[in-house]
Amino acid sequence: MFLNHLALPVLGLPRIAKRALVLLVDFSLCFLTVWLAFYLRLGEFVALAGPSLWAAIASIAVALPIFIVSGLYRAIFRYTGWPAMMTVTKAIVVYGLVYAAIFTAVGFQGVPRTIGLIQPILLLLAVGASRALARFWLGGLYQSQLKRAALPKVLIYGAGTAGRQLAAAMANSHEMRVVGFLDDDDRMHGQVLNGQPIYGPDDLSDLVATLQITDVLLALPSASRKRRNEILEQMLNAHVSVRTLPSITELAQGKVSTSDLRELDIDDLLSREPVVPNHILLSKNITEKTVLVTGAGGSIGSELCRQILKVNPVTLLLIEQSEFALYDIHQELQKKIADGAVKLVPLLASVRDGERMREIMATWRPDTVYHAAAYKHVPLVEHNPTEGIRNNVLGTQTAARAAAEHGVSDFVLISTDKAVRPSNIMGVSKRLAEMVLQALAAVSPTTRFTMVRFGNVLGSSGSVVPKFRQQIRDGGPITLTHREITRYFMTISEAAQLVIQAGAMAKGGDVFVLDMGQSVKIMDLARRMIELSGLSVKDEINPDGDIEIEITGLRPGEKLYEELLIGNDPKSTPHPRIMKAHEDFLPLPALEEKLNALELALNVNDISVVRRMLQQLVAEYTPSGGIVDWVHLEQEAEADAVERTNHS
Repeated sequence: MFLNHLALPVLGLPRIAKRALVLLVDFSLCFLTVWLAFYLRLGEFVALAGPSLWAAIASIAVALPIFIVSGLYRAIFRYTGWPAMMTVTKAIVVYGLVYAAIFTAVGFQGVPRTIGLIQPILLLLAVGASRALARFWLGGLYQSQLKRAALPKVLIYGAGTAGRQLAAAMANSHEMRVVGFLDDDDRMHGQVLNGQPIYGPDDLSDLVATLQITDVLLALPSASRKRRNEILEQMLNAHVSVRTLPSITELAQGKVSTSDLRELDIDDLLSREPVVPNHILLSKNITEKTVLVTGAGGSIGSELCRQILKVNPVTLLLIEQSEFALYDIHQELQKKIADGAVKLVPLLASVRDGERMREIMATWRPDTVYHAAAYKHVPLVEHNPTEGIRNNVLGTQTAARAAAEHGVSDFVLISTDKAVRPSNIMGVSKRLAEMVLQALAAVSPTTRFTMVRFGNVLGSSGSVVPKFRQQIRDGGPITLTHREITRYFMTISEAAQLVIQAGAMAKGGDVFVLDMGQSVKIMDLARRMIELSGLSVKDEINPDGDIEIEITGLRPGEKLYEELLIGNDPKSTPHPRIMKAHEDFLPLPALEEKLNALELALNVNDISVVRRMLQQLVAEYTPSGGIVDWVHLEQEAEADAVERTNHS
């Protein structure tokens, strides 16, 4: 480490100074090797005086001119290799011939003739060793310095504890190089922290130009979401990529490391602050109970499992029809629990399989069921409507009936804002699933059936955020279905916590609606993601931009705007982010009769009849386009082909 610190000033010297330094080294080696040659010849150390001094002076007078003419001082010693060593050898052979001619062939009073042979050999070894040492000492370090200088230069926003720890963690980073701090405290501007200057945020644009800054790392884990949003607004025109540390609660205790850095998500842009969860509500239906989660491998289902595990159930049953998804979430959860603390049971099952669901319920007698299993991708369900309805409606009915038959205390359905005035099969199927639970709640003496309705969650499968991020990495374009499309967003962890808390407030038949804050215009989201990646939007105003936003048109069943309430009379609850809606529904006998008829239409895949029946069941359902079921379209195409053949 000491040698490395000593090497840095040497590498920083001008070239003429470095050559002078090497000349001085060779000058010293000439003296040293003459002295050692006398020792080897006489068997004792002698002072360099008189004849021996003249032998040393002669060595310098002969060696240095030969070395200069041979080009030894034009070589870059940190790159010394075999060719350079051959040059050294040739130069010293010439030197040796001259030196031996003087002191061996001719002779000099007081200098043994063998000195003329021994000293050139010693000088060859000494000069060669000095060049090899220079390569070993300076070469790797110089390459390291070059690589480090070529790394992307970053500023850390926040000169507090998290910022200092992050800078220390990045001292040896092979990905980026910290060249300074930004901080809001003007008293710190112009100061130096751990060798790095502290600048004001207003200087960012100038710093980007002068220092070639590529990234800004937000080290503000305790800052409010509003404050982070204000900081991000400041950076939009600086054309830098922004990464951030998680919140202080996510970091928990411990030092900050570079692995904590993550790319910005839309949750960094949401203006609403998350509410601290009510731990009484979180634990009410979970702690020391047997809990079952359907769709446990999905986005919401897996997050529910993570949150449930924190509240110490006795047993957690994971139901999932995808083998890989079940394996994945089971392995993840197993790592988070101590041996025997919670019994995890991964169960391959479809919620549409009544016999399997009743068998599971009868075996473990769960206290609480969170029903997250659903097909939820709007265009896919629109193209595969019968499967979407079977899974979302009949699967919910099957799971709910099995729960009621086996004394489950609470059954909570994960619903969606697309169930409100639906324009697609996915939305109407989820509204119908809500109606099934509402009807069952009206007649169930033991099981409380509850629905929790909310909008998009960040990081879920099919979410626009990871899709946009990948499109930005690929160089664009970002594909957007409509310029005016908006969506509600919530972090996946907050959504899962609110679902659990809403379920704990249920009395039966409740339709809870989560407060999603303000809707987000997806066009604005796309622009901000591009700009906060250090790039610019390519459009008519800026034709030389980096990433283009391409409008592709609304997909089948897609709405411009989503709503959370059918009516306009939501009631408040003890939780500030959870509202309670009043929604009409059909009594169970009438609903079951219509569902039986719907199932018959599904069995023959008569989509026209299915659509009409859905409109009768859910009055607010207004299909947004024609039938796009793949099977129906293919059958129609085949029928048309047969008809054309018959006519011809």
